[in-house]
Amino acid sequence: MTRIGGAEMVDWNLAVATATRLVRPGPEVSRDEARAIVAELRRHARASEEHVRAFTRMLPDTGDDTPVLVVDRPGWVRANVAGFRELLKPLLEKMQERRGSTPGGAVLGAVGGKVTGVELGMLLSFLSSRVLGQYETFAPATRDLPAGENGGGRLLLVAPNIVHVERELDVRPHDFRLWVCLHEETHRTQFTAVPWLRDHLEGEIQSFLAETEVDPTTFLERIREAAQSLAGGRPEGEEGDDGHSIVELVQSPAQREILGRLTAVMSLLEGHADYVMDGVGPAVVPSVAEIREKFQQRRAKGASRLDQALRKLLGLDAKLRQYRDGERFVRAVVEQVGMDGFNRVWTSPNTLPTKAEIAKPADWVARVHRKAES
Repeated sequence: MTRIGGAEMVDWNLAVATATRLVRPGPEVSRDEARAIVAELRRHARASEEHVRAFTRMLPDTGDDTPVLVVDRPGWVRANVAGFRELLKPLLEKMQERRGSTPGGAVLGAVGGKVTGVELGMLLSFLSSRVLGQYETFAPATRDLPAGENGGGRLLLVAPNIVHVERELDVRPHDFRLWVCLHEETHRTQFTAVPWLRDHLEGEIQSFLAETEVDPTTFLERIREAAQSLAGGRPEGEEGDDGHSIVELVQSPAQREILGRLTAVMSLLEGHADYVMDGVGPAVVPSVAEIREKFQQRRAKGASRLDQALRKLLGLDAKLRQYRDGERFVRAVVEQVGMDGFNRVWTSPNTLPTKAEIAKPADWVARVHRKAES
């Protein structure tokens, strides 16, 4: 990371330390229970590979070397900081240079990087209790967190959160754990069976960041707003519907175009994972109908006013829409042209759905299938 005056835009080590210190304790389990949960999640992850590949008819193009890691909340924090640091490097370097050219920028940098590190740590501690699993596409390998050697990522299963939600929903632990693994394994299959997908996504993200002309103060203020919401530091009423998410800090037409394409791809990936885990579920998860109903109720009900404000600020509401819209797209396409017909979506970047086609699946079918058959 480029440094100005010896200071980074974000003190990443302090972010990890802060999040680790503030992270909420997980549900109470004995040491033997914890070992059994970890072992079961690993078994489910292995079993999910066969189920997902058979249902989707997608097979890894090369040897699948992406590891499955069962982690706690601090482990999730460390993994995500490593990924953020790598992915956001071009943007933060640009912001660093801009700040360094302002009067006093180098002096303020040392303080600003630490303040931002603390605030980012607060946000990560909040999010660390909400993620059940995650396929890290751009994960760099670290000493404690291995990643795929052939450009692959890693699959994270956050054991305390899975146990917390299964208890909250009062569902069968065995079934719920397998259901979660089916969703996350679908993400791993997407990237291991479609070798161009990772590079395509990375290219889109880097193009988006290259177009970013966000003032450092404005960008960091968004992080500060989220952290203050979490700490209860925002005045009552400020977390209304007119707030802006961090993702919405886009100005140029080129950025909006790229963001539209990224939104479509993420909707496809998330919706496909939801569709697959529900499609596989009845055969291998006896209580899948109960789990899906209770889980959907939990999503729809949301949480506190504070949680809703943070979701909007961090763009998490958009992610929930991606699950819903993407799943509708996948279901409609499979109903029209079958699974093999749907799988043409993975042929190349040109066969990915547009944002408009996610809302109108018949348009994607007409474009891709007519072109292929003409």
